Amino acid sequence: MSDIIAYKIDGEIVDTQSFKSLKNVKNAEEIYFDNSEDALKVIRHSCAHLMAQAILALYPNAKFFVGPAIEDGFYYDFRVTKENGEKLGKEDLPAIEKKMKEFIDAKEEIAKICSTKIEIANEFKNDDLKQEVLKRIPDGEVSVYKQGDFKDICRGPHVPNTKFLRFFKLTRVAGAYLGGDEKREMLTRIYGTAFADKENLNEYLRILEEAKKRDHRIIGNEMKLFTFDDQIGAGLPIWLPNGARMRSKLEKILFGVHRRRGYEPVRGPEILKSDAWKISGHYTNYKENMYFTKIDEQEYGIKPMNCVGHIKVYQSEIRSYRDLPLKFFEYGVVHRHEKSGVMHGLFRVREFTQDDAHIFCMPSQIKENVLEILDFVDKIMKNFGFSYEMEISTKPEKAIGDDKVWEIATNALKEALNENGFKYGIDEGGGAFYGPKIDIKITDALKRKWQCGTIQVDFNLPSRFDLGYIDENNERKQPVMLHRAILGSFERFIGILIEHTAGELPFFIAPTGVSIIPINDAHLNYAKEVQKALANLEVDSEILSKNETLNKRIRTAEKGRVPMILVLGDNEVKNRSVALRDRRVRAQSNLSLDEFLEFVKNKLNEVNF
Repeated sequence: MSDIIAYKIDGEIVDTQSFKSLKNVKNAEEIYFDNSEDALKVIRHSCAHLMAQAILALYPNAKFFVGPAIEDGFYYDFRVTKENGEKLGKEDLPAIEKKMKEFIDAKEEIAKICSTKIEIANEFKNDDLKQEVLKRIPDGEVSVYKQGDFKDICRGPHVPNTKFLRFFKLTRVAGAYLGGDEKREMLTRIYGTAFADKENLNEYLRILEEAKKRDHRIIGNEMKLFTFDDQIGAGLPIWLPNGARMRSKLEKILFGVHRRRGYEPVRGPEILKSDAWKISGHYTNYKENMYFTKIDEQEYGIKPMNCVGHIKVYQSEIRSYRDLPLKFFEYGVVHRHEKSGVMHGLFRVREFTQDDAHIFCMPSQIKENVLEILDFVDKIMKNFGFSYEMEISTKPEKAIGDDKVWEIATNALKEALNENGFKYGIDEGGGAFYGPKIDIKITDALKRKWQCGTIQVDFNLPSRFDLGYIDENNERKQPVMLHRAILGSFERFIGILIEHTAGELPFFIAPTGVSIIPINDAHLNYAKEVQKALANLEVDSEILSKNETLNKRIRTAEKGRVPMILVLGDNEVKNRSVALRDRRVRAQSNLSLDEFLEFVKNKLNEVNF
């Protein structure tokens, strides 16, 4: 059996250093040195400190801010300059890793020291970054962890000895504003990861390298899907013809599915008076993420969400219980203030389009509508080859509404999942400010998890906007509002899909489904005929007839990741046939034109939402 590196008591991880001082502990669970989620949290947090210890040994002028464990590793924010005045870069990572290994080989004990906040503040009185850390810590007992000559303020938990930190890798260097505040100084941030064994570390690094090859920003550029432009502004994607075609196909398919499921299309304005955002609670709870302007001395807010517009659609008529549930959907363009340092291709942008919907229903209809949404989610994700898991996110610290309402809403979600045997996790405090939610987390081809869709139960906004319906007893009652997005946003989902498929997008949304290559000009008219036949099937195609070699034109189609390539020569014209190269199955075949068109129809019909 492996070594014990920590304990779990009432859901809280406690390291061995802390556990020794506890008395009469019951129901303590051992956390062993392995690759379990709890063990990795402890290992990675400890590895962040090990990295800081190595940096301090190499650069004695270094000052450290915070170094937490994160989902797939750890990081540390710090201030340091090299002798030549430059900041650390990727080229400095090997030296830091080497020094870390020295401390590992030394098998240094990691000690926890508890003191008062005042005493710790005095100990680090000449360290401005540690003073910043202390500002964020409540008064009372403060803990410090020490290994060798390195000491840092930290709650822990940590492994008992550096010998447990052997399997690590520093991955990249970035900049990070102090405390995430763009108005503060830029610190250096180094990311890394750690595991309990070499095999899992190597597999992670393999996936990391594969992810670089699949980077949607690189593939998107190669396929000419989208671009960004400094003159336009950061986080504002520009969709090129290929990307716009692909996106419109996705939107069209989903539009039809929504209509078949009883959703009505609506559209709200993109800018609303601040008064509306004050009623909704966004002004108080979400203002820092919004953009505001003034028109005729009246303050307006650009919408970060579509909720208020859909509420106004609901209020446009008197509603009866016979009308419910009412399902409204919109491909709503929203804007959110994202800090410069967190934007990343299509994954994090300032303007994006949600596949947003709101369902207004009676409390008794919550369960059936949540289950209908989950069925919708299941069909969409399976068509794109994603597995997924669910998580219920509960009331956050910053929220509207009383605890009783939140409890009712949270229990409604749990009951819907429990009664139908769905497995789910709990994210304490991760709900929206107006209600609890189910988050849909998909897993891609590289086993990475992405949060996309969400289902939120909201009693608060209907109350704030005084929404009502007339029940069967002719009494006015308040509806429940279900917020729902399945893709999350088209931008983020497309970015994930590109990396999931390495650009080999499903045929039904491929920007160009077929590349037609006439060998010479004598075959061009037939190529145009084939293109017209494909257009009648609503399949986008291109004719590659430039004065280039046949092989070069084939390579152009392959670089664009076009699913099907047709080569047309004398035999094809004579026999009204096509020479098909199917890139997806890596096969070549000769088909009559009618057989090929039927083949294309069947490919399109494989999709079933």
